[in-house]
Amino acid sequence: MAKMLSKSRVLAARQCPRRLWLEVNRPALRVYDAQTRRRFAQGHALNAVVHRLYPNGVLIADEVPLGAALKRTAAHLARRPQRPLFEATFSKHRVLVRADIFTRTAHGFQLVEVKSSTRVKPYHLIDCAIQHWVITAAGYPVEQTLLAHIDTLFHYREEGNYSGLLRHVDVTEEVAQLLPDVPEWVALGIDVLNETLEPEVAVGAQCHDPFDCPFLGHCSPPKAEFPVERLPGGGRIVNDLRAEGIEDIRDISDGRLHKPLHQRARQATLSGIPYIGTELRQTLAALPYPRFYLDFETTQFAIPRWLGTQPYEQIPFQWSCHIEAESRQLAHTEFLDTSGELPLGGCAEALIAALGDRGPILTYSAFEKTVIRQLAARLPDLSDDLLALIPRLFDLLPLIKAHYYHAQMKGSFSIKAVLPTIAPDLTYDDLDEVQDGIGAQIAYEEAIDPAGGEERRAQLSTALRRYCERDTLAMVKLMQYFAASTE
Repeated sequence: MAKMLSKSRVLAARQCPRRLWLEVNRPALRVYDAQTRRRFAQGHALNAVVHRLYPNGVLIADEVPLGAALKRTAAHLARRPQRPLFEATFSKHRVLVRADIFTRTAHGFQLVEVKSSTRVKPYHLIDCAIQHWVITAAGYPVEQTLLAHIDTLFHYREEGNYSGLLRHVDVTEEVAQLLPDVPEWVALGIDVLNETLEPEVAVGAQCHDPFDCPFLGHCSPPKAEFPVERLPGGGRIVNDLRAEGIEDIRDISDGRLHKPLHQRARQATLSGIPYIGTELRQTLAALPYPRFYLDFETTQFAIPRWLGTQPYEQIPFQWSCHIEAESRQLAHTEFLDTSGELPLGGCAEALIAALGDRGPILTYSAFEKTVIRQLAARLPDLSDDLLALIPRLFDLLPLIKAHYYHAQMKGSFSIKAVLPTIAPDLTYDDLDEVQDGIGAQIAYEEAIDPAGGEERRAQLSTALRRYCERDTLAMVKLMQYFAASTE
């Protein structure tokens, strides 16, 4: 039997023939990061809600064999096409597609593709065009194509009622413009299926559009010790340098770089001596005591979990704060709510109590300011106290970015990149389940799942506390290192 192309494989062929070949022949090399896995999970959760929004719909489950799914689709559309069909299955020209929602209206067959994004994106239209082409070729001419995406203006006001969560956008005309290109994409995919050798395609922009390719680690060629991609912020200069045959930062000639940040990165890499501006030390040493080092962890639900919240609203569920006295003595306080209740009120009240009314509040991005402002907007009774914290915030990131560079940061100014260059003994490697922000979101969502047991919830709580505390301790170490020489 000839190999079939799924919709995702046609998309892969269009993005990069090498990716499709690897999808088919080397799937074990595929690596999805935590962010991608979470996006998949949100999509599955959204599908379950969509099915409830169409109470008279009929579902063809994923577990149904392909042949049976095709027959059930045909039978449904022959007998009761006005009832929405979920996961309607069609095949033509060696391409298989499963439509999120397919139904017949007074104006003909209607295709609805559901996405967990908050707007229509270009690759969504390509996705719809492939489905339209296959379904029409299978004998069900699509008259209208809708893209249903999350409406961020939706407010969750009644338990279990998600009516209005989706905004339906008519993309029929946009899809029609793409239809002539679909046969070419399909032909390319079929050619790749017949290839016995892995296609040679250089790593490029297609590896990150619309998402990072899961085979990127396999396809990336061996790099120089200090590849030009590590120039902070990258940009056009990286492509220009590679076009000139320059692969290593150390091979860039004097005067070739114009941005001060790039120049500092080159000099620090050439000399092996980190660049530390005097203003960095002076500014940090001048900060008064007590010093508060603050870090939030938040989560976003595509489908609002709590009444009164909106899709993708930032929900802070945890914070850590190290407090440094003038004697250099450190204290630590924290907040974490894994009860499953909306944590905003408890989070804000504990924060106000911990931070008092004087002393700089150090952060490592502007994110904390955003979270505090959002809390103030959501909690009018606490608004004044929360807004009073904002003038005390001091963001370390722009200061360090302007006055520090170490070659081992590899072009990144994230706290995890900077920390090993000044405190190599303090790492995140000894943390178990939670080692980054996405991991914290995943752990929190599991911890508040009613189906989880108390023992598992306690394990996740411990992991979350250890991770968040490490973030604020890292800021303490940065402060101590950079301010030491002038105190």
